[in-house]
Amino acid sequence: ESNASAAADTRPTEFDQHVGDKNGATSYSGKSGVPVGTPIERIAFALRFSAPEILLTSAIKPDSRVLFRRDIKDRIDALAPWLALDGDPYPILIDGRVVWVQDGYTWSSYYPYSQRYGASNINYMRNSVKVTVDAYSGTTTLYAFDAKDPMLATYRRIYPGLFTDVAKMPEAVRAHLRYPEDLFKLQAEVYKTYHMSDPQVFYNKEDQWAIPGETKSAPMDPFYVLMELPGESQLSFILMQPFTPRNKDNMIGWMAARCDLNDYGKRLVYNFPKRRLILGPEQIKARMNQEPEISKELTLLNQQGSRAIQGNLLVIPIKDAIVYVMPLYIQAESSPMPELKRVVVSYADRIAMTPDF
Repeated sequence: ESNASAAADTRPTEFDQHVGDKNGATSYSGKSGVPVGTPIERIAFALRFSAPEILLTSAIKPDSRVLFRRDIKDRIDALAPWLALDGDPYPILIDGRVVWVQDGYTWSSYYPYSQRYGASNINYMRNSVKVTVDAYSGTTTLYAFDAKDPMLATYRRIYPGLFTDVAKMPEAVRAHLRYPEDLFKLQAEVYKTYHMSDPQVFYNKEDQWAIPGETKSAPMDPFYVLMELPGESQLSFILMQPFTPRNKDNMIGWMAARCDLNDYGKRLVYNFPKRRLILGPEQIKARMNQEPEISKELTLLNQQGSRAIQGNLLVIPIKDAIVYVMPLYIQAESSPMPELKRVVVSYADRIAMTPDF
């Protein structure tokens, strides 16, 4: 279990990998952990983890250590329990080491003259902290990412040694930062209403937007994509969310947040002409399922002990058109491992399904 404790530097070596016809062994060489070698320490940890085997085992040596709070969220919660954490931490590779990046938010539900959202009634939220956790050593660093946030400034005065200035963040880490998904979802939720700048239109909610799928099924999640933005010639790494008009399925626009180092955090919105019909994700999915050749093949793929799983539908603007791409996976009943078998693409009035893109 990810939350379980572990003893390091013990007598039996750990299995690492097969080396020819023998088993290769390894031992944890990091400096993390709390000593557990003395009888008092063993009693304390046996009580702490309700694990009497710590007292009985002969594997623990005088210089053995216990590693605990190995889950990223638990580790950060112990250091800064007032931070709200993004639901999707991600690993990056730095000099051959795996480092986890976790976005942290300062938040409040008491910001004056602001509308509340979500179950927590949040009306103030900023991605003020970026946390890195070394997957091997457990070294945890909280970077003060937003110097303009007054709440973070207050926490920094209360805990002067807890935060590291963002200027000291290694460039290798900076290059891998991405715009956090939970914050972007909340911003998209707010923008559905507050994109209306005319007071009367706003008051009557005449141009209310919606997230595709939210009125019929689960709302479409934003997705990361590497693409050329309209009018640009360089690839950009962005987080993107399409919009539809309220109670309609056609697409009315999309919002993106840049993740590239030089443009990090910049948000942009593209609106489609209201006189031109642009099919939305739900309409495209319906057309894909109704296409005779695709429907026939889906029926075949769902037989003989397997089932077809539709992946996330990607909405990719290319010049003046929209391309929809959806992966299709096959999962056998005897094995839980899905395998990419088909790619469905819709462009203009054409829909095709082939074994690869």
